[in-house]
Amino acid sequence: MTLGAWVFLVVLGLLIWFAIATYNRLVGLSQRSGEAWSDIDVQLKRRTDLVPNLVETVKGYASHERKTFEEVTRWRNAALTAGSPGARGQAENQLTQALRSLFAVAEAYPELKANQNFQQLQSSLGEIEEAVQNARRYYNAVVRDLNTAIESFPSNFVASTCQFKKREFFELDRPAERQVPRVSFGT
Repeated sequence: MTLGAWVFLVVLGLLIWFAIATYNRLVGLSQRSGEAWSDIDVQLKRRTDLVPNLVETVKGYASHERKTFEEVTRWRNAALTAGSPGARGQAENQLTQALRSLFAVAEAYPELKANQNFQQLQSSLGEIEEAVQNARRYYNAVVRDLNTAIESFPSNFVASTCQFKKREFFELDRPAERQVPRVSFGT
């Protein structure tokens, strides 16, 4: 074999190795982003499972606040049925707003704030909110890495050939929602 043939084989081998390595990296990032979304989903499910208990506890003290309870329930159901990260994020943002209203109702009832069950639910919600924030940050970091790899040269050739798709970030829609919900009532 001639030197030109050897060079051709080496270059061809390197290109094949690059394509395989890039493909495997994209698969890994895609799997990690799916896993990260699953982690967010688990935390959000924990939160939506906590909401009925919270509503029932507050309802016992503030039964005339029906509209607030209906809003919380409606947005909880919307969050449970949302499919994409964008739709889920929007529904969760609305649920957060409704929960803020619920907590505002609870503020008016000192005996409710002193209720041990309410305090436990409040503490659990605070822990879940922190876990959601951590899961959201990790998910968005993995999605950033995946989307960057899909758009970057030369891995974009492998990504487009193998039909890798960019993923949506899990974002907040309005700047006011970027603040962490307050779950402490200063007992």
